[in-house]
Formats: sequence, structure tokens, C-alpha cells
Amino acid sequence: MDRTCDVNKEVRRLCERATRIVRERINGMPAPEPVRLGRKRALPVSPNPLFLRWLTELRDSAREKGLKTQHVYNKAIGSLQKYPLPLENAREAKILQNFGDGICKLLDEKLQRYYREHGPDAPIHSLPEGAPPAGGPDNDSLAPNKSNVPQEGKKESGGGGRGGGRGGGRGKKREYVPQKRSGGYAVLLTLYRHIQIPGDKGYMFKMELQNEAQLLCDKSFSAPDLGTKYTAWSSVSTLIKRDLVVKTHSPARYSLSEEGASLAGRLASEEQGSSGGPEQIVEERDRSEENDVQGLVDLTVSDEEEKSVTPPVPGRPAWESQARGEAAGPSVSGEAQASEPSGGRPSGGRLLPGDYDIILCVDFIETTGGSNHCKQDLVKELQRNGVTFDVRKLNVGDFLWVARERVAPIPGQLRAPEAKELVLDYIIERKRMDDLCGSIIDGRFREQKFRLKRCGLSKPIYLVEECGTAASHMSLPEATLQQAIINTQVVDGFFVKRVQDVRESAAYLTVMTRYLTRLYQNCTLVCRSRELEGDGGMKPSLPSSSSSTPSLSLLSFAEFNYGAIKNKSQTVREVFARQLMQISGLSGDKAAAILDRYTTPCSLLSAYESCPSEADREKLLSNIRYGKLNRNIGPALSRTVYQLYCTKGPLS
Repeated sequence: MDRTCDVNKEVRRLCERATRIVRERINGMPAPEPVRLGRKRALPVSPNPLFLRWLTELRDSAREKGLKTQHVYNKAIGSLQKYPLPLENAREAKILQNFGDGICKLLDEKLQRYYREHGPDAPIHSLPEGAPPAGGPDNDSLAPNKSNVPQEGKKESGGGGRGGGRGGGRGKKREYVPQKRSGGYAVLLTLYRHIQIPGDKGYMFKMELQNEAQLLCDKSFSAPDLGTKYTAWSSVSTLIKRDLVVKTHSPARYSLSEEGASLAGRLASEEQGSSGGPEQIVEERDRSEENDVQGLVDLTVSDEEEKSVTPPVPGRPAWESQARGEAAGPSVSGEAQASEPSGGRPSGGRLLPGDYDIILCVDFIETTGGSNHCKQDLVKELQRNGVTFDVRKLNVGDFLWVARERVAPIPGQLRAPEAKELVLDYIIERKRMDDLCGSIIDGRFREQKFRLKRCGLSKPIYLVEECGTAASHMSLPEATLQQAIINTQVVDGFFVKRVQDVRESAAYLTVMTRYLTRLYQNCTLVCRSRELEGDGGMKPSLPSSSSSTPSLSLLSFAEFNYGAIKNKSQTVREVFARQLMQISGLSGDKAAAILDRYTTPCSLLSAYESCPSEADREKLLSNIRYGKLNRNIGPALSRTVYQLYCTKGPLS
């Protein structure tokens, strides 16, 4: 009985619905949409058709160019279609999936342009009259059906298969052209401009290339963007894979291939054409002003950055490359410095007096590991003495000093701009007597002195802690240790400072910090490059009293620390020097003198082969002079080197 009542109610409901539909059709009202059968439910109309339309245009444009970003736009379209609430601006879409900073920025730019064209009160939740519907799967009117696309592709491919055929569906492979102001764009242009200079060496080192390319790039070559590990330098691997840039030697040398040179030439001509006449510059400026977001206030950009021509980039900026250009010219005079601005950040690659602080840098090994209480005592003593110091990783030495630029935080920015750091010409290697004994036994003592001489700083210092009566219980006699210390001062030319304990070491570091602060307080500091020193670069020098504001050339900390890496790739010359220094009695000066005559083992073996007799081969190196006293290497060492490289079988 109950079941019969339910059936009657359902029949009555269907009859009423049919009657209502008939009346609506008779009265001229539109009939309701037919019921769609199937599992998929029709999506409701999106409340953001304008944003959907712009995303569809971006997707279709990327598809025509063959870019993979079409898939990103397609995913964003799907996310926006499912969102039921209206958006007032693109920044609100960041909560949606597949919406990042790039898409939101593009949509905001289009929204501002839309407001300028239709007025600030123009509706954004409905399409203008006559506009095509947005957000469809494909806006191509010639191929509205998805089924047509693969069929056309199959016809063009001529039988399918992996290789396709001559008329493959993908068509002709597009040529790689880096985006303007990107890392690859800046690297290609910088290398191209260098090969146009008469007498250019034809290649550039990494540090040199990064500093000069930074002027042509909007991203940093050293510091990654927030939330990512990639820098502008990451695009160099793409250039190498596409055979546009060639990487050779160690340290790496970068040069252009033939394809890279032709592409860079076209980019350079476009760059010159884009900055042609004054009318074109005015048009570009007006166009850029139209593309800018005028209705939004970016709190991450300061007024100074907006007014500057080249926006500042975090990481290592272009001031080092400017300093290199200045370093090749005459030294800075007092008149030239008078034209520099006195306040704010120093112009170019200089640190003017009063714009930097002298900071003591302590290697982190000196504060951790080993006898931790002794190392913590050093830190506590420095803090008690009021010394400004910074603990960081030093690839050579234990202590050094840097001139750090004074940088004020910019309102609206999360982080202050990265300060410039130039390394002063003083570096300290600290040795306790037990450490000195161990380093002599395992060979670290000679190697550390050799690396200190090659680090680029002209004033190496050995700080030796006597350790009281502990020196009498070492593995080596005390006379041997004292002789090693004297040789370090007399033969190697290091300044040796003897102290009794950690407290005296901290006191010496305090005195040196105050002395260097006073010594450099009136100096203008200019960045120099070790790679360009042989090409007329400024040499390191000490402050003099001949000028009221003397100018000094110093290494940047980044270049200094990178050049001092112990286990980096070595050249044949460096490996040859290490081989020679393994011979007992063959010091770094003697090895350097041999390398000046014979740069590789191959050249030395060729010289041995050209000698007429065995005696001449044994005496080949005996007359080579080394060191400040111009002494001969001698026949004994010459015979030992000959036996090492020319004796077949084990040495007797």
C-alpha cells in the first residue's frame, strides 16, 4: 500500500513538471537545458570569466610557440574554473593550486591595462559584449574537436613511430634563444663583446664573466632567489649542452662556439637596435610605463632602486666588474675622489673612508672540535676585549680581516642589501707547539706555507703558542721545532709572533684589529681581480701618508676564498709543483724556479732527452737560481729529480 502511494506521488510530480514546461514554451519562455546523461557533472559558470579569458590567451600563445608553459596555464585554468568565488585581483588567486608569482603578475598587468582602457569602474566578473567565451579546452576554431588533433598528427607523421617522419606532428625544431635580461642572454652578450675587443684572449674566467654579465641580467649570478636553489649562472649549463658556449681547462675558461657567436651577434644587433634613436627610446619608455602596475605599491622596492637605471641584484653586484675597469687605469687621486658623492653607498667599486668597518674573520675550526674549552676561551677573550669578529669558513689561514661596507636596511625589504667585503693584506696561521710538531711529521707544514704564499695576500703571519712545558714532550726535539720556526721567518719571509697561551693570542688579535682599523681609516679601497693582475691590474699595497686619502686595491672575499680551495681541480702545473715538493730538500721556492723553466713534466722530459750524455742530464737543473739570494739548486737535488723522472723501475 505504501509503495503504491509513493509511485503515485512520483507520477504526479512528473506530470506537473511536464505541464510547467509546456506552459513555458507556449508563453515564449526558453525551455530548460536538456538533462545530461553520464557520470560527469557540468561545471557551473565561473565567476571570473575575464581571468579565464586571459589565461586561455596565454595558453594558446604558448601553444603556438611550442612552449611547455602551455601545460602550466592549462592547469591554472582548471583550478580557476573550480573556484566558486569572484576574485578582485590576481593576488587573491595565489591560494589556488598551480598559481604562482609569475602567473599572478601577468594577470595583474592585464587587469591594470583593462582598467585603463575601460575605466576604473569596469566590471571584471563578466565579459564585454561580443567577447568569445573563455576557459574552453581549446580556442582554436579550426579544430574544436579533440579527436581531430591526433588524427591530423597521425596523417602528418606518415605512419607514426618514434621518429615520425619528415612531416612530423611537432614540425621544425625551434632555435633556442634566451630571454632578454636572463642569465644565458647576459653570458652570450658578455662573451661576444669581449671577442670584439682587439687583442682579446678569447675566453673568460668564471668570476670575471659573472661580474661583467651581472650588468646585463636582472637576476643574481651568486645568490639564488627566495624559495629556489637556482641562480642566473645555472643557465650556463644549458648553453653548454646546446653547444653555444665551450668550457675548457681548469680553472674553467668559457668561450663562444661558432653557433654561439652567431646567436650572440644577432642578440647584440637587436640590443643596439632597441636602444637606437631617441624617439624609439621614448616609445619603449612609454610602453614600459603602460605595462607597469600603477595601481599596486611594491613594498620590496625602494625609491633609489626605482630611479636607478640598473636595478640592484642580491648577491655579488656589478661593482666588482666596475672596479676591474677602474683598476686597469691610473690610481685614484684626491681630485678624483672629491667628485665622488660623500654620503650613502660609494659609487663604482670603491669603499670610501667612513663607509666600511674592519671586521676580524675567524675560521670556524678555531671555535669547534678538538680541545673545545680552549677554543671557546679564545672566543670569550675576543668578546671581552670588544672585538667585532665573524666566524666563517676560511679555506686558508685561521684569521684574517675584511673591510665590510656599512649598509643600512631599506624600508619595505625583508633583508638588507648584501655588503661588499674586501680582504686586507694580513692573514694569520695559528700553531700550537703540538700542532706544529704534527704538521711537520705529516707534511702539512710545508703545504700550508706554500698555500699561504699563493693565496694573494702579501702579509702572512705565523702565530705560535709555546704551550709552556708541553713542548718538551713532543715527538720531535725542541731544537727541530725552533729551527722550523726560524726557517719560516728567515727563509719563507713570514712574520712570526710568539705567544704563551690563548689569552695572549686573543690580546694580539685585539691589538692587530685596532691597528688595522687605524691604518685603513683614511683609505679608499678598490676591488681587484687575481685573474687580471697579469694584465695591468693594480697590485696590493700598504697605506702611505703621501696622500690624505690613498687608494688601495684589495681582493673581494668571495674571490679570495674560492681561489684558496684546497681540493679543487688543479692544473698540470700545480700537480707538477706538488710532485716536486715531495722530494726532501726541494722547497716551494725551488719548485717555483723549476716551473719557471719547465712548466710541465713533458717539457722536463723533453729537455732530458735533448741532453747528449748522462752527466748532462743529472746536472740539467743544478744551475737554476731560486729565492731572494739567487742561489743555485745544486747538483744533488738535480740528480735526485733526474732519477725520479727518468729511472725505470724502483729507485735504489
